[in-house]
Amino acid sequence: MKTIHKILVPNRGEIAIRIFRACHEMGIRTVAVYSKEDVLSLHRSRADEAYLVGKGKKPVDAYLDIEDIIRICKEHDVDAIHPGYGFLSENAQLARRCEEEGIIFIGPKVEHLQMFGDKVNARIQAEKAEIPMIPGTNAAVKDFAEVKAFAERVGLPVMIKAINGGGGRGMRRVDRMEDLKESYEEARSEAKRAFGDEDVYIEKCILNPKHIEVQIMGDEHGNVIHLNERDCSIQRRHQKVLEESPCAAISPELRKKMGETAIRAAKAVGYENAGTIEFLLDKDKNFYFMEMNTRIQVEHPVTEMVTGLDLIKEQIKIAAGERLSMTQDDIHLTGHAIECRINAENPAKNFMPCPGKITNVHVPGGNGVRIDTHIYNDYQVPANYDSMLLKLIVHGEDRETAIAKMRSALGELVIEGIETNLDFQYEILSHEAYQKGDTDTHFIPTYFPQYCKE
Repeated sequence: MKTIHKILVPNRGEIAIRIFRACHEMGIRTVAVYSKEDVLSLHRSRADEAYLVGKGKKPVDAYLDIEDIIRICKEHDVDAIHPGYGFLSENAQLARRCEEEGIIFIGPKVEHLQMFGDKVNARIQAEKAEIPMIPGTNAAVKDFAEVKAFAERVGLPVMIKAINGGGGRGMRRVDRMEDLKESYEEARSEAKRAFGDEDVYIEKCILNPKHIEVQIMGDEHGNVIHLNERDCSIQRRHQKVLEESPCAAISPELRKKMGETAIRAAKAVGYENAGTIEFLLDKDKNFYFMEMNTRIQVEHPVTEMVTGLDLIKEQIKIAAGERLSMTQDDIHLTGHAIECRINAENPAKNFMPCPGKITNVHVPGGNGVRIDTHIYNDYQVPANYDSMLLKLIVHGEDRETAIAKMRSALGELVIEGIETNLDFQYEILSHEAYQKGDTDTHFIPTYFPQYCKE
């Protein structure tokens, strides 16, 4: 067992505040870091200590300055680092430096960050564990001839994806052979810009699937459990917009099978801490491994709402060497939860980011309503970071109740001074197809084509 007295979070915004809150409840001191642009950010004041990081560097680069983060840890007796999501959350170099300096990294082992950070290697590991796979290449494609040969062999559509990365960058769907070469070159170019690596692989495209992810937790004693699934099908350009748990389209039998499959994948490599196995579910209820995320996710609150667990606290306990505090038999789904991501963006202008000053904020409340945010009256939303302002999460006794509660909460939420996607979220929740559970990854282009301009 390891003792954790002080945790540093090399992150910003709502996730930093979320982690600080869990630490405070556990009696653990907290350390924030902030860029010079974030001197007035709320996360700075929510920690016990706060220090400028990456002095002289660009806004995002400041939070990626591993050596300066390690310096702050050593100078201020930090025991552990929790990276949150984004920034350095899946960075093997940070985890390795923590290991070298005797700092606890609250996340998976270095080897697992490397293993699943490479999407092709992740496919190989899943295949070894006999997880259902989408037909694809288990190595980077060497040239366009190989791409063309694969597309001719399995048929269109196909997906070209960056080996290193995520968030839809370096990814292209190809429906016509005449577009294949251009899409291949665009994917490589975007991957190079975003991740510094132009390598891509190719796989068969599952048409209009549901995007289902299974939350898992593993400890260093070999115990692994799953916390059931989240339906993350509603996306725009491969970016999640709204998430919910459980998935309305999954039977108890399929839920059990997907959960057991996720556990098998994690146990096959000795995985520790929080992770998410992402699957695509086709119209015939066949599911296929897509990737594994080796971190806590933006949408983790919906899992917390339906299980009653605090996933951040569980991560900290696991990192300290404790055994999981529950078994699979202790995990029960209660009710239904939905999360809406409220962003500073204008849907009517192709979701153009809308930084600026927030002049007034009013957040909803009531039974089963949760707000995770870092904004406040007169907060200046910077142009340098992700546009998410807050996460609105609701919990109801069933899906119908949760939808009604979310619509009510969205109606109460007020953010003035800048444009947001609040009304767009309300449109989604009010659509007949959504209310029937008729959702897939093509939901927004199908029902809201006016918001899909290139």
